[in-house]
Amino acid sequence: MTKRNDTLLLAAGVLGAFGAGLVAGKALVRSTPATDDALPQASLLDTIALGLEVFAPAVAKGAIIRRPKVVGLAERFALDRRAVQRMQKLRNKYGEGPLMLRLPIRKQAVVLAPAHVHRVLNESPDPFSPASTEKRAALSHFEPKGVLISQGEERTERRAYNEAVLDHRQAVHSLVDSFLPKVEEEVGRMLAIARRRGELDWDAFARGWYRLVRRVVFGESAADDQELNDLTVKLRRNANWAIFHPKDRQARARFFERIAGYLARAEPGSLAGMMAGMPTTPRTEPVQQVPQWLFAFDAAGMTTFRALALLATHPDQAARARKDMRSDPARQHLPFLRATVLEAVRLWPTTPMILRQSTRATHWDNGTMPADTGVLVYAPFFHRDDQRLPHADLFTPELWLKERSDKDWPLVPFSEGAAGCPGRNLVLLLASSMLAALLDGRAVELAPGRRLDPARLPGTLDNYTLRFKFTE
Repeated sequence: MTKRNDTLLLAAGVLGAFGAGLVAGKALVRSTPATDDALPQASLLDTIALGLEVFAPAVAKGAIIRRPKVVGLAERFALDRRAVQRMQKLRNKYGEGPLMLRLPIRKQAVVLAPAHVHRVLNESPDPFSPASTEKRAALSHFEPKGVLISQGEERTERRAYNEAVLDHRQAVHSLVDSFLPKVEEEVGRMLAIARRRGELDWDAFARGWYRLVRRVVFGESAADDQELNDLTVKLRRNANWAIFHPKDRQARARFFERIAGYLARAEPGSLAGMMAGMPTTPRTEPVQQVPQWLFAFDAAGMTTFRALALLATHPDQAARARKDMRSDPARQHLPFLRATVLEAVRLWPTTPMILRQSTRATHWDNGTMPADTGVLVYAPFFHRDDQRLPHADLFTPELWLKERSDKDWPLVPFSEGAAGCPGRNLVLLLASSMLAALLDGRAVELAPGRRLDPARLPGTLDNYTLRFKFTE
C-alpha cells in the first residue's frame, strides 16, 4: 500500500468515525443554552478539533475490537500524540475545566484537571454512572446485562459477583496453582513456534494467549473452541459500530448458549468451576458477565506483548525483571513485572476513553454540570502529558512500585474507584507470569525492522507488527 493510499484510508476512517458521532449528536449546529452558573464551554471550532483529533481516531481504531490497519496508521501518523497535544491546548486555553463541548441535544464534558479525574472515578457509579449512552449502545451487542451497563441494584449485585469470581481484592487469585501451569504450557507452544520460524510474531502469541484465556475462564475443553472465538469476534466487530449496526440476535444467542454450556460443565480449576459454587439470584445473570472478561483479556494480551517490547529495548530493566523472577520461583507475585505491565498500559492505554454519565447535576468550582451529561476522561492526556510529567514518554516502572493515592497524578490504566476493573489483579497475575516464562533463561530483542527509542517512546505502539527474537 502506498503512502498516499495509507493517507486516504486513514482520512476515511477518521472522518467516518467523526461523522458517525455527528449523526448521533444531530450535527454541530447550535450550542446548549448556558445558565449563569454553567461550566465553561468550548468554542465550535475547538469542539470540532477535539472531535477530529481525539474522538475520531479512538473510534476509528476500534473501541471494542481493534482494526489492525488503522492501529498501524495511527502509529505512522502519530495520532495519539496529536490527540494529547489537542487536549493540552484545551487545558491551556480554558483552564481546569470540566469543559462543556458545544453540541446540540447531547450534553458532553471533558475532564482537564487531575483532581477532577479522581473525583469522577471515585464518585462512580453515582453520580457518575459507567453506563453511559455510548457504552450501552456498544456493549449491548454482546452483553446487554453485563455489569458495565447495569444500574441500581442490578449493578450492585453483578459487581459483587464479578469481584467474587475474579478475586478482585486479592493480589494472587485463589486458583493460581491451576492457572500458572497453563501459562507455562502456552508459552512452551509459543517458543516452539519461535524456534521453528526464527521469531515470535503477534499471530502466534495471540493464538497462545487466547487459548490460555479460554482455559482459565472455561477449562481445558474450551482451549481450541474456534466457534466461540469466531462468535466473540463477530459480535465485537458489530459493537464497534454501536447503534449504526443492527444487533445480530441469532449470533448472540449462540454465543450465550456456548458460554452457558461451559458454565454448566464447571470444570475444576477454571473460573467456570469457581462460579458453580457462587450464590446467585435471577438478577445476577452469570452468563452475561463472562463476555466482559473475554473482552478485557483481549486488551491484556495486547498489553503483555507491548510490555515484552519494553523489556526487549530496556536491557537494564529486563535484568531487574529477571532478579524479580529469582525472588519468587513460584511466580505468583512478581512486583517488577506487574509494574512493567502497568507501565505498558500507562504508555498505551487499551481503554483510552473512560466514559461516565452524570445521574444528577453536580457542582464544581467554576460552575454546575447538568444532569445526564456525558463525561470523558481521556486517559492518554493524563498518562502522556509531557507539559507536566517528566516521565511522560519514558518507561518508568518505578511509578508502580509504591502505593498510589488521590494525591498523586491520575494514572488510571485500569480506571479506579468503585467502578475500577475487577479483573485487574488477575490480569496482572497472568500477564506477569507469561512475561516471566518468556524471559526465563533467554534474551529477547525486537526483530530487525522495528525499534523503540527509549528516550521518547511513541504515542501509539502497533502490537500487530511487533516481532521478537529469542536467544537461549
